[in-house]
Amino acid sequence: MYLCMFRFHFRVYERLLAMTFALEEIRKDLELLPNVTLGYVIYDSCTTASAALEGIMRLITGQGKTVPNYQCRSFSSAVALIGESYSSTSIPMARLLGLYKFPQISYAATVTSLSDKNQFPSFLRTIPVDHFQSICIAHLIQYFGWKWVGLLSDGTDYGLQGSPKVKEELLKAGACIAFSETIPAVYSELKNQHISKIIQKSSANVIVIYSIDVDLYPVMELIAQNNVSGKVWVASEGWAQSYLFSKNTFLRTLQGMLGFLVRKGDISGFKEYIYSLNPYMNPDDIFLKFFWELVFDCQLQILDKTNNLTKELKTCSGDETLEGMKLDFFKLTDLRNTYNVYNAIYAVANALHDMISCRHGEGPFGNGTCAVIYDVQPWQLFHYIKNTHFKNKNGEEVFFDINGDPPAIFSIVNWQVTMEGSFKYQDVGRFDVVAADNKKLTLDVPTIVWNEGHGKIPQSLCSESCSPGYRKVAHPGQPICCFSCIMCSQGEISNESDSVACVKCLKDGWPNKRQDKCFKKVTEFLSYNETLAVELTVVSTFLEITTTAVLTIFIKWRHTPVVRANNRELSYLLLFSLMLCFLCSFIFIGHPTHVTCMLRQCAFGIIFTLSISCILAKTVVVVIAFNASKPNSNLHKYTGPRLPKSVVMLCISVQIVICVSWLIVSPPFQDENATSVTGKLIIECNEGSPAAFWFMLSYMGLLAIVSLVVAFLSRKLPDSFNEAKFITFSMLVFVSVWISFIPAYLSTQGKYMVAVEIFAIISSGAGLLLCIFTLKCYIILFRPDMNTKDYLMGKGAFKS
Repeated sequence: MYLCMFRFHFRVYERLLAMTFALEEIRKDLELLPNVTLGYVIYDSCTTASAALEGIMRLITGQGKTVPNYQCRSFSSAVALIGESYSSTSIPMARLLGLYKFPQISYAATVTSLSDKNQFPSFLRTIPVDHFQSICIAHLIQYFGWKWVGLLSDGTDYGLQGSPKVKEELLKAGACIAFSETIPAVYSELKNQHISKIIQKSSANVIVIYSIDVDLYPVMELIAQNNVSGKVWVASEGWAQSYLFSKNTFLRTLQGMLGFLVRKGDISGFKEYIYSLNPYMNPDDIFLKFFWELVFDCQLQILDKTNNLTKELKTCSGDETLEGMKLDFFKLTDLRNTYNVYNAIYAVANALHDMISCRHGEGPFGNGTCAVIYDVQPWQLFHYIKNTHFKNKNGEEVFFDINGDPPAIFSIVNWQVTMEGSFKYQDVGRFDVVAADNKKLTLDVPTIVWNEGHGKIPQSLCSESCSPGYRKVAHPGQPICCFSCIMCSQGEISNESDSVACVKCLKDGWPNKRQDKCFKKVTEFLSYNETLAVELTVVSTFLEITTTAVLTIFIKWRHTPVVRANNRELSYLLLFSLMLCFLCSFIFIGHPTHVTCMLRQCAFGIIFTLSISCILAKTVVVVIAFNASKPNSNLHKYTGPRLPKSVVMLCISVQIVICVSWLIVSPPFQDENATSVTGKLIIECNEGSPAAFWFMLSYMGLLAIVSLVVAFLSRKLPDSFNEAKFITFSMLVFVSVWISFIPAYLSTQGKYMVAVEIFAIISSGAGLLLCIFTLKCYIILFRPDMNTKDYLMGKGAFKS
């Protein structure tokens, strides 16, 4: 045995006992390794790389000397190595052993780089690799919604390789790093003070520490002395159950800590095996001697092989027994790395079993050969160990993946203060990498005790969460977790917390007041169900009936002087066009369609042009007829029926050309206007080409103005031709209505814009009807005495 112990560690001795217990079990198992006895030799690495390498050199030479790669008439009987516990010492060991393909199975080294088979070809382990621990930490942070996290790591390979992976996984999980500090490899009071101040000042309530306990202790001691509390510490496996932090000084600071440990397992019969230990039965076991003297606080008197008394004082009675004692220093109910040692020994045993079971011709080596059991080479056994796959006594599968790593299963423990003023490590969860995504992490949150000041799950945020209806705006130069909340713009919503962008509602939707939900807009158009539409319909219908009645009167009394005096054909045509005008208003009421949109304005423009053309023709006929009666006038050739027809045809043809061109180039169409009125979807007719619409109105207005001017200039003609006075009044009404229409039309939206146009159509049509035909109907119906040629020629017609 090679020994360089400075003090006795119960936890390390527990692992040694697990190894010897497993070997005893294997020796008694007649099926696993019949007729094969496993032996062992123990070297203490003293947690230093130099001591570990010295032990390996003694082991592989087979001479107990530190002569590397040298054999002289002797060889090593060792075929596998179990250890080391620390990654920092396992790495140089694995480099050396890899040269010989000498199998090494670590039970506690977790650094990720050891999975690289190019660098460490013969390294295996029964503890999950740090890569998966980093993923587990990120899942835990994400589970509790912690976004603002501090990161602290040590300066060894364990921390330098593990912390970047933790940072990467945290960023993937949506968290931000508030600070990232490294504990110096060489003790530095100044650096430790700096780290302590950063932790005190940081707004991060959650701090992940990826370190081994020895390196972390000075920094954590300083933090505890500064009475830092209220933090949630998340511990990596390297210190999550360390006895170094069991002092009372750490209770207030570390209470509520969450740590990750390799899953624990049960070793049946192990406790009874420990109870059976007795230094008098094993005088060569120096570890048992140290253990016994510490447990019973005495010194042993043991005869050596020459029957000489040892130099120790005779203080132990020899009647001491472990049975019935509380072996709290062993933590037999919480076997973790010790359980890994147990599985590592059985991995070697099962590999040997597979090797013994090999049949020549089917072996894995050259020409199908098998290994010789009494001359086993380490590289041959390594082939079987890396491919072993078995179930231990607990029914748990033990195997190594392509990188030499086991399945990753972690326990999550919570540091809780007991009534006696010490820590207990309460299991509160589990993380299984091979489980389904939604079952990888399981937590019993109600059993978790948080640090003081936190009666419920603590929060760790750089900025408060943005509620629905707001979006996040990052602060320039700061992590994305630091942001401001800005309300969504008009017409946009965000329906979840911490939205990075707002989304527009659909065309027929509109946000509620909180801007977190879209509701369907109120659809608006001038419906027949509305009071306004009903009123306009009633008026249009009344005027339509009235116009029909006037036309009927004119047709019935068509031979009377009043009807004949002013071109009865034009009067018929004018009344017919007014009937169409009042009917035209019905096209504007109701749900717009593409067809009605194309008919609306074009029908209105052509029909009203026909009306004004008739009026213009009437006026022109009056003027020409009067001037043709003058001596030497050349206008008498225009007094026939062809002139008014030509005027009407010419005027209306121009408007038809305008409207047809409009329909061909850019026709009106049904449109859904979602922007004009807040919260409403206006179903309207888009004019297609506003220029064409206003050009059509302008042409109609030009005809009206020409008619007004001509009628005004002919208002003083003799009484028998004085219809021009009434035409003047009707044109004044018409022009006034449509001049008023323009600003009213432009200042309204939706159904009210349509109502304005209908009102203008009705008003202007009613003005023409009343001004031109009211007095004539009165004479025809109520003053037949005035409806004579003599009266018209003598006393003047149409005087009130």
